Amino acid sequence: MSKKVFIEGAITPEFIADSIAKHQGKHTIGAHNIFLGQVRADIHEENVVKAIEYTAYEEMANEALSVIRERAFAQFDLVCMHIYHSLGVVKAGEICLFVFVSAGHRPEVYEATEAIVNWIKTEVPIFGKEIFENEDFVWKQNK
Repeated sequence: MSKKVFIEGAITPEFIADSIAKHQGKHTIGAHNIFLGQVRADIHEENVVKAIEYTAYEEMANEALSVIRERAFAQFDLVCMHIYHSLGVVKAGEICLFVFVSAGHRPEVYEATEAIVNWIKTEVPIFGKEIFENEDFVWKQNK
């Protein structure tokens, strides 16, 4: 059974705090690392981004995320890892990606978090349409 990754709309601070709190009983964990991706109010040709609308080929994306999960556990000595990504409209300033990695020691969580975020950006079919204040839009390039 695969874990639920996609969340409709922004990932809230309450969701993030609750995820952290759920790990307090896991006493083999000595370090956590969190990556939060936030929508920026980028400017393109004098148009300001007010939101990004995320879509995904969910079946393919879930399969790619499952491969990333297996690779992360094989490559790093992790106790837990969680990935959550928004679908739908996320406004500038809101969180759209939440990667939460836990291990016995800190070196693993730093290396694993960076690798996982890079793999998500390059291997998972998630697409963002930047919506400007004037209602024009452009498809976002992953960086």
